[in-house]
Amino acid sequence: MDAPEAPALSTSATPELGADAQPFPGRRKALTIGAVCKLLEAEFPDISISKIRYLEDQKLLAPRRTQGGYRLYSPTDVGRLRTILRLQRDEFLPLRVIRQELASGRTDTPAVDEPDAEHRGRRVSLTRPPEPGRPLPEMVEGTGADERLVRELEDYGLVRGHGKATARTYDSIEREIVRAASELTRYGVAARNLRVFRTSADREAALLEQILGPALRSRNRERRKEAIETLESLAALVTHLKHLLLVQDLRRLIGE
Repeated sequence: MDAPEAPALSTSATPELGADAQPFPGRRKALTIGAVCKLLEAEFPDISISKIRYLEDQKLLAPRRTQGGYRLYSPTDVGRLRTILRLQRDEFLPLRVIRQELASGRTDTPAVDEPDAEHRGRRVSLTRPPEPGRPLPEMVEGTGADERLVRELEDYGLVRGHGKATARTYDSIEREIVRAASELTRYGVAARNLRVFRTSADREAALLEQILGPALRSRNRERRKEAIETLESLAALVTHLKHLLLVQDLRRLIGE
């Protein structure tokens, strides 16, 4: 059984825990698992001590231990954990693929120099609620999309909006859909051509609902929490499978 986790280590507390608990160069402290959770919870609200331990069990993390059995996370360990969590949340990658990405030297540093970096290619977490809705004029200005395109996306069911027709708002997920659709129009892809994605998403959602629907509607909090975690894992597998199938077809297209 694991030893109880200690509070974050300070330089003064280090000698009591042995030589393996020394702080890191540049006055950066070694962090316990509880401190790591607190550090990352703003970006990853669903992070927990048990989740970090699970990733360690899966050989994705290997924090040092003190002589008393406490886990100690270096800045490198924390960066690796942040990369794992982002790959799960933003790219829906299964752990097997994440392990391969890490082995190849993958890091997930945001490209802050690019104004659209936070939007381009980003996927939305299943458990994090969308940001508040914005009215149409504000969304059009923020995404650079044409207002007519938004109306067409609504007609084809890709964007639904919220509220009455005269005061409709669009949440962060819908804004990202509009942004992606707007970029596709630059390549001659019309809104009507995107209906195939709506149909595909509906079918995939129906399949996952058939598998997990009763558990997701359960009044038992633990059962529902477990079902949500399973749903995220299945979504990762579905997304990865779709990507592989698309690559397979595109390779045939270019004669590979």
